[in-house]
Amino acid sequence: MPRRPGMATFAILKAIDTGYRHGFDIIDVTGLPGGTVYPALGRLETEGLLQSQWEDPRIAQQEGRPPRRYYEMRPAGKRALDEWVRQLRQLEQLPASSRLKARPGKA
Repeated sequence: MPRRPGMATFAILKAIDTGYRHGFDIIDVTGLPGGTVYPALGRLETEGLLQSQWEDPRIAQQEGRPPRRYYEMRPAGKRALDEWVRQLRQLEQLPASSRLKARPGKA
């Protein structure tokens, strides 16, 4: 399995998993800058977690815009995302330590 993602990568994968398929939509929903999203999309595709396809240029031309590149999760990406979500949920279940106490003079 690929290395664990940072929060930006996790947010991008989750956005794609919930139906956001092209760069601008992913940028909008995650709040991440394009300089973070587009390199991550390329890396995730190279790692085999995503696949992409350019839309028909005629559609973009009819709408007066550049063609969009649409991303979708590959089975390996879905498995990785599900595993990372499972690990995060396990972390949420960690009990609070009774040894953690505020230091005097610290809030």
